[in-house]
Amino acid sequence: MKLSINKSRSLWWTVSTVIILAGIISMVISWQQPNIHAPLRLGLDFIGGTRLQFVRDCTKSGNCDKPIDINAVREVAKAQGLGDSSIQLISENGAENGVLIRTKDLSVDQRTKLQNTLSEQIGVFDPQKNQIDSVGPTLGKELLRSGLLALIVSFIGITIYMSIRFQLDYAVFAIVALFHDILITVGAFSILGLVAGIEVDSLFIVALLTITGFSVNDTVVIYDRIRETIKTNPERPIAEIVDDAVNQTLTRSINTTLTVLLTLAAIFLFGGETLKNFSLALIVGFTMGAYSSIFIASTLLTWWRERKGQYQVVVSGESIDTSASQDT
Repeated sequence: MKLSINKSRSLWWTVSTVIILAGIISMVISWQQPNIHAPLRLGLDFIGGTRLQFVRDCTKSGNCDKPIDINAVREVAKAQGLGDSSIQLISENGAENGVLIRTKDLSVDQRTKLQNTLSEQIGVFDPQKNQIDSVGPTLGKELLRSGLLALIVSFIGITIYMSIRFQLDYAVFAIVALFHDILITVGAFSILGLVAGIEVDSLFIVALLTITGFSVNDTVVIYDRIRETIKTNPERPIAEIVDDAVNQTLTRSINTTLTVLLTLAAIFLFGGETLKNFSLALIVGFTMGAYSSIFIASTLLTWWRERKGQYQVVVSGESIDTSASQDT
């Protein structure tokens, strides 16, 4: 079976546009939320403060019989001057037996007082499952700044590399495909932040950098095959060349992507809470990377080369169609 991706390129572009717009809308809504005030629900790594996770000890008789009343947790926090804290219930043993509180930087005495008061209200906590993390606001801002700078530098480096190895139009559409993958991944986590309260931390930046490398690798393979075919058969229509290049590399792209996704799925399922969001970001990004290399970067290059070929040049008084002679 051979794909004719350029015949349905409007469909691929429409699908991507709808997904990206959904993410952008989610980011706008997220920015307007007073407890988030950012395109994504930023984790402790970026905004600083204290994150406390308390889980009830269900081995004690009657300790987990009643569900946690989140309003009671909010009342306790408000009574201790922490009314603007972000509070969520978390699942443990198939039920919401834990609470996650993200608040301003707290001293040891403040943390202990809050923990003791909550324990009196909602049940005894399991000390083995409790987690308390603190990050200063200055360090959080520096991590966010460094992460964004790393992304920008990677985009610039990729553009320079693609321009040298191929041509400028190849480089431009490779970057467009990268933005496509990054926007969809960020949009997905913005939606998850609103719906499920998922936060992004410094590992999310690492995931985005990894996605850029994977995506551009797939794109380079297809572009390399396109360039070779143009050199040997410059008279062929660019749409046919691109379709052939995609079909010749399709099995490799699918096998590579599936192999990586199986590994990431294992990490997501069995790697623990710390790596769950990291692996999820990679799953979304790698899937979109394979999609964009085949259906976005390639079809955009076809569209651009066809558009260039529509122009007529006049030589010795004769009009000559340049559509048959593609740039190499």
